[in-house]
Amino acid sequence: MSYPVWSVKLWNSPAPIIYSRMLWHGLRLRLVATAVLALLPYTIHARSSLADEIIAGLNNAADCASCHSLLVTFRATAALGDDAFVNSLKSLCKQLKLQDTDVCDGIFESVGPVVAHDLRSMSPFGQTSTKFCNAMLGLCSEPPVNTYTVPFPKSAPENSKEFKSLGRPPFQVVHFSDVHIDRDYSVGSEANCSKPLCCREFSDQSEPTTIPAGPLGDHACDTPRNLVESIVKAIDATNNTFSIFTGDIVDGAVWLVNQEDVTADINLFGEEFKMALQAPVYPALGNHESAPVNCFPRLTTESHANDSQWVFETSSAQWRPWIGNSAADQIVHHSGSYSLVVPDTSLRIISINSGFWYKMNLWLYDSDDQQPDPNGILSFLVSQLQLAEDLGQRSWIIAHMPPGGGDVLLDQSNYYDQVIQRYRNTIAGQFFGHTHADEFQLAYSNYSDQRKDTATSVAWVAPALTPRSGNPAFKVYDVDPDTYEIMDAKTYSTDVSHPEYQIDPVWKMVYSTRDLYGPLIAGGLDSSDSLSPSFWHQVTELLETDNQAFRKFQHLKRRAGRGDCSSDDDRNEDFVECKRRSICQLRAQRSENNCADVRRGWIWKGKPPVDVKSTTLERECEGVGAGSILRQMVHATKQIDQSTKSSLRAHLNSVLVPAQERHRMEPSSIFTSGSDGIQRVMEIP
Repeated sequence: MSYPVWSVKLWNSPAPIIYSRMLWHGLRLRLVATAVLALLPYTIHARSSLADEIIAGLNNAADCASCHSLLVTFRATAALGDDAFVNSLKSLCKQLKLQDTDVCDGIFESVGPVVAHDLRSMSPFGQTSTKFCNAMLGLCSEPPVNTYTVPFPKSAPENSKEFKSLGRPPFQVVHFSDVHIDRDYSVGSEANCSKPLCCREFSDQSEPTTIPAGPLGDHACDTPRNLVESIVKAIDATNNTFSIFTGDIVDGAVWLVNQEDVTADINLFGEEFKMALQAPVYPALGNHESAPVNCFPRLTTESHANDSQWVFETSSAQWRPWIGNSAADQIVHHSGSYSLVVPDTSLRIISINSGFWYKMNLWLYDSDDQQPDPNGILSFLVSQLQLAEDLGQRSWIIAHMPPGGGDVLLDQSNYYDQVIQRYRNTIAGQFFGHTHADEFQLAYSNYSDQRKDTATSVAWVAPALTPRSGNPAFKVYDVDPDTYEIMDAKTYSTDVSHPEYQIDPVWKMVYSTRDLYGPLIAGGLDSSDSLSPSFWHQVTELLETDNQAFRKFQHLKRRAGRGDCSSDDDRNEDFVECKRRSICQLRAQRSENNCADVRRGWIWKGKPPVDVKSTTLERECEGVGAGSILRQMVHATKQIDQSTKSSLRAHLNSVLVPAQERHRMEPSSIFTSGSDGIQRVMEIP
């Protein structure tokens, strides 16, 4: 027997009640929603089954208000328990044929319980839910930055220490990132498969192989171990003093990742690189170094605060020979962050876990309280920068995620920028990965007045080593030994399409930043000039006025093809707008200024946006995750016919009705039955 669910329908109801009429007359959604939820135990209105409500909620999702309404339905589903919520999403994914069965099951078995926990913990109409709708469904703009002033132990000194170059020869540092090693890579397997990641033996892939996976990788696949050996040799051949690694060891098969796999990957990475490299590596944690992927809980997360402690302990143990005992202990106690002084230098490297500003870290949505500094990451950063300032040292900050991207929470990006501005004299460099692109981001003392004289800091973003994002590549910096500023940055790569690649990859320098852009900016570069923020701002001015230079930058950014802005016509409106957004993002280390439209309403309206950040990240770093599948659900439910809808309803009811029955029989259930035998919702916890 199917038990109809009773409750108030808040938006797009077939039979609107007074609250929706009030909305039409311009009342703010949050005020109305608050009143409705307060009256919910006393105000009930007949409606269709919960399965119908889920289908209707996805079908009606087209803007921020309808996303909040959808969360009410999702919250009612999550209130039935993790299994009911997870199985509902799995059923939707499979019945709508959004991904292969194993991908649907794996994604939602992994992160579904976290999403259910979020929905039960936050108001469906608060600021947290708006951020959730922005990150997971692309239907809301992110709320404006919450005003917060980062506390500093001391004011900036009136007479800051001046760091001067003595003209000594530079030393070399390698910056590599996003290696995404696939331990299950299978030579000869299908490189053109139906999964988000190929080159593995999947049990449901029965068709004859069309493109066999080569021994050293393919553009549809992550890094095989044979390629790792080549990468390590290429890095070692640079005779570097040390390397920095900005995260993402684990492969992109996110639907299969578990704690055992991630632990093994971190351990194997440490062992392989320590054995092969002559110089130390100073690493940072990536968003893939977790299980579920991306998910680092906050210390305030009830019953789950220590769920990622195994990541920190494993990393601490593996990285200890490189970073020393003190820094290794800091990893355990500071959620993956640490600080050290490079031997025989006055350079302090501060590695921070940027997972706590990542929009796809689903643990960040389990409370309506807005936390400016989850797990004290910014506080740790400030303490180490203050120590460096007090000791007359210079600092490099390394982390996985650059702070100016469209997938970064505006609040934490803004607060991080406050730190950068305060300690800009101490900070000689910032280094990131994550975007899989060879690019940079600029910080300004005044974002409303962006020019070379107000550019205060530059974030170097390294390309990826996985072939999934173009040709594998890494950077080599020439570093001034007195100022620790970057004098040149050379990108090295190997060509996956070369006939000899699968036998023995050849690593070559693709370009020198100094040689490429130095002669093109006004006045050129003196031999003593570093690649400063002022230099990089002048490069962005060059890209604005010189389309040939812009196209060259786009090509180098991806190491293949024409880049994100691909029109051959310089006057094409889409090209002009794409170029504007691209340059805007280069000038936006603070994410509120990055021009990226991460609202993905285009998925169901038919026309892609001119958005050079969100779609690239989803395809490359994030892969296919819960957010991308939820957006596919919204699109797919708008296309189904009545027969498919009936089948979908039946599958959802097979999951939901037994769960509703169990809750109906339990005293603590949110569902009660009246004398007429009809089930009613009395509260949404």
